[in-house]
Amino acid sequence: MATLLMVESWLHSTGLRLPPLIHALGHRYVLLTRDPALYPGAADGSAHPVVRDADDIVIVDTNDHGAVVAAAKSLAARRGIDGVVTTCDYYLEAVAHAADALRLPGPAPDVVKRMLRKHEVRTATARAGLATPAHAAADTWPVARAAAERIGYPVVAKPVDLNSGTSVCRADDEAALKDAYGEITAAEHNTRGQRLARLVLVEELLDGPEVSVEAMTYDGVTTVLGITGKDVAGAPAFVEAGHVFPAMIAPDQAREVQAHVRAALTAVGHRHGLSHTEVRLTEAGPRIVEINPRQGGGYIFDLVRLVTGVDPLELLVALALGDPASAQRHPAQAPASAVAFVMSPEPGRVTAVEGVEQLAGDDTVVRCEITTPQRVAHPCDNNSRLGHILVTGPDAASAHARARAAIGLFRLGMDDGRIVAPLGAEA
Repeated sequence: MATLLMVESWLHSTGLRLPPLIHALGHRYVLLTRDPALYPGAADGSAHPVVRDADDIVIVDTNDHGAVVAAAKSLAARRGIDGVVTTCDYYLEAVAHAADALRLPGPAPDVVKRMLRKHEVRTATARAGLATPAHAAADTWPVARAAAERIGYPVVAKPVDLNSGTSVCRADDEAALKDAYGEITAAEHNTRGQRLARLVLVEELLDGPEVSVEAMTYDGVTTVLGITGKDVAGAPAFVEAGHVFPAMIAPDQAREVQAHVRAALTAVGHRHGLSHTEVRLTEAGPRIVEINPRQGGGYIFDLVRLVTGVDPLELLVALALGDPASAQRHPAQAPASAVAFVMSPEPGRVTAVEGVEQLAGDDTVVRCEITTPQRVAHPCDNNSRLGHILVTGPDAASAHARARAAIGLFRLGMDDGRIVAPLGAEA
């Protein structure tokens, strides 16, 4: 039995699944958190798994790397720590510092810092000679405006240090760019209270389908688990409406994408850990959107497990313990799998979802989870979801079509009496 140190967690998806998985693997964990109340219990009164399954809870300022390292050293001296993990992007750097201080397996802290800052990824890939979108990091409006004029509209504006598509926006003209710049630089802290750089990455708009490469790197050797196809909606924002695994692309294009991503991971210095690299398939070839030093979100970890038998969250634990070969390979359950997200096309309070009953008896449906009542805003990032439906299929096209068709069955009941179709139902 190993003892892991968990530095915070996501609330949902991976945050719900990793705690019981650690126990199922025969291990235990200590939770390091600023506040256990960050993880509220369910409506039935049960505690959140992150809190419920912890062997011990230590309260510390997890936004302070020095405090995290000090707490990790104290715990290691008292009870021993065998690995450090998190499922939350905002604490990947803290995990790297803690693992490094305890001489445990993990990525180098400076590499994680680089990968979590989108403009530094652009710089690293360009220096390595990889085809990289035209870009500039702007800390003032005149710099942002000049960059867009040089690159040419339309451009994409995004914060260099947020995730889930937050505040990522297409700008077709100067007025739209100024609005995006104002929104990005107005936010001083992220949702976990960490100070933001307030830098705007202005870059060339990449046309073409989007995919993501799910991979594991150990001792500098990268193993690709597969490529995920992605549905993007919500223009001018870039909201992920669903995923399909494996992606519906030709084998030669898949090989090109994998080679490009391997080169990009090498360029940023990634030698240890999971990665989720988003790529646009442009007419000129694959182009990196961003690199994330973690497992894929949006239930991609479920898709990979269903199709390949490899569980990315088991790999997360195995990598933290320095033994990726210990991760089990489970029987694959389907040739393909897809997830579609239920989102309201307009703001309001959704009180009910009609049509879910039509899925009864459909053995292709692995899971359908929708939470109501829930107040929603106009979809602007990947946090705009009411729920999801996850399905399997005999091939990627069938699984993708089934997931999208399920969305078309649903109707959202609003508290003002309106009935609206979910975003993407027309597809």
